[in-house]
Amino acid sequence: MGSCGFLVNVKRSEVVAAASVQKHWLPMSNLDLLLPALDVGVFFCYKKNNDTTSIPEKNLTNTLTENMVATVKKALAQALVSFYPFAGEVVQNRLGEPELLCNNRGVDFLDAFADIELKDLDLYHPDTSIHGKFVPFKNQGVLSIQATELKCGGLVIGCSFDHRVADAHSANMFFTAWAEIAQAKGTATYTAPSLRRSLLNPRRPTTYDAEIDDLYVLLSSLPPPKELKASDDRLLSRIYYIEGKEVGQLQSMASSNGCRRTKLESFSAFLWKTIAEGSCAQIKKVNLGIVVDGRKRLKGRDNEEKNFSMQTYFGNVLSIPYAEASVCDLKEMNLDGVADMIHACIEGANKEDHFLGLIDWVEEHRPQPAAAAVYFKNSEDEEAIVISLGQRFPVAQMNFGWGMPDFGSYHFHWGGQTGYVMPMPSLSREGDWIVYMNLLKKHLDIVESKSAHVFRPLNPAYLKMNKGSWM
Repeated sequence: MGSCGFLVNVKRSEVVAAASVQKHWLPMSNLDLLLPALDVGVFFCYKKNNDTTSIPEKNLTNTLTENMVATVKKALAQALVSFYPFAGEVVQNRLGEPELLCNNRGVDFLDAFADIELKDLDLYHPDTSIHGKFVPFKNQGVLSIQATELKCGGLVIGCSFDHRVADAHSANMFFTAWAEIAQAKGTATYTAPSLRRSLLNPRRPTTYDAEIDDLYVLLSSLPPPKELKASDDRLLSRIYYIEGKEVGQLQSMASSNGCRRTKLESFSAFLWKTIAEGSCAQIKKVNLGIVVDGRKRLKGRDNEEKNFSMQTYFGNVLSIPYAEASVCDLKEMNLDGVADMIHACIEGANKEDHFLGLIDWVEEHRPQPAAAAVYFKNSEDEEAIVISLGQRFPVAQMNFGWGMPDFGSYHFHWGGQTGYVMPMPSLSREGDWIVYMNLLKKHLDIVESKSAHVFRPLNPAYLKMNKGSWM
């Protein structure tokens, strides 16, 4: 399944701007300020389409794929009218904090060709098959997009966006609106994003629980980062699938005494325990962070209108609480006990006061930059992993007019030593999960040696890529 030797040639590069936007400044919220300058990748894979009647924008002088790309670009310009932060730039204000300049500089859009067929693309190893080939490097602006035609006639649409501007919830709103606009015969009916930063204003006077001091740190309080040696373990990415019956089995094992744990809690407990069981250092600590979206938690701040605005709010509304335990303790505990720890961790952040306190904590420390503590080791022995639930990833809704994609995934190619894991829905079989893992190699080795019955490498047979429609 090796696909590292193929070439991707950029045929043309252009900037797609919003159809119309007025220039203005948009401040970052206090929750945006907790995100470092990291880019998030996303990609969608489409098989060859022989039905020319399904292409919204047809030009008889163009090839089928050229018409598909033209449709994507036209819809992008229209989507950026509502989602104009993606067409802007992040700059520093006089205090050194990031701020969004909504100047409609546009989105860098690459039109490319890859001499590989979709069925031969090694999605199990995205570092070599996807990164920088189908998911573009973002050099300027907030969002970059690449549409790549494949040798088989298929198409891959890849995106990179600045995490300081949008979380996954915000990006998902944009993706679904983009696809809906492409399909629209008349006026698209998508819900426009809310950019009301006042929804996340700090309270006066500010107040927060002491637990926030444990979950977030000022970057100025950290020691200088150590340079990685050639022999040091590094983060690598893999994509697996988990069968729905295995997800259900994990949930049953993690639930006890009438307490039914969620699938996320059960999955997280299993992964946490698996990694610990592969370690020989009994006193080593393993931290597990869980990304919590605060939109539903903040719904009670005002009235019904504010609740609606929070659900459509564009920006970051995240917190990353974490639990810690020694390798020895995780080995000795049953899965339900580990799941109980994760449940307690999530519940601590699963409330309005937590997010209001986090907003106030940032306000008291501005303009000093801060970040989630789970990303920084307290000692050389400590390990950390962050899990973010991606079950609302709208891959099935990414239909630009010629059918939904046959595969889609987020893509994280971040530095550091903290792992990142995102389970997402599978299009191949209802109930199955696609799991993107960006972990240290030693942790990936543990996962594959101890839990191969759960984490199965993504392959063409599972995605049904060997069928004639993919050729």
